[in-house]
Amino acid sequence: MTQSKTEDFKSFLLFLEENLDLYLGKKAPALPDNWREFLVKASPYLTILGVILAVLGLGGLALPFSTFGGAMVGRPFLGVNYLLSAVLLIAITVLEALAIPGLFSRNKKGWHYLYYSALINALYNIVFFNLSSLLIGSLLSFYLLFQVRGYYK
Repeated sequence: MTQSKTEDFKSFLLFLEENLDLYLGKKAPALPDNWREFLVKASPYLTILGVILAVLGLGGLALPFSTFGGAMVGRPFLGVNYLLSAVLLIAITVLEALAIPGLFSRNKKGWHYLYYSALINALYNIVFFNLSSLLIGSLLSFYLLFQVRGYYK
């Protein structure tokens, strides 16, 4: 039964990737080739910068402990939100860090790590009702990812 659920999830991810590629990679207006090439060359460095900024975000390190410091007083679900936020943000940062070697070598695996990071970021925006970030940030991230997808083999 577990394998069936895993296969269903993998099928869903493949279906989602194919549809995003169709609409944001093939049907959407294409970026000029020189812009795509610039994005592919700059993406490892931008990702390194993003990971460094996430790791140095010292306020994020305190999130798991905020529930013990009175953050839950009068707001019982606030502590859960902090913990869920921390878990999702750590997952995004780890996936971006894992993407860096593949981005330098233009490996498809590096692209996939960024894609999964963008998916988790979209999930984060859905869970916390950040609709403007979901619509603008996630759409822009997916558009840029699928515009350069062909550069990664």
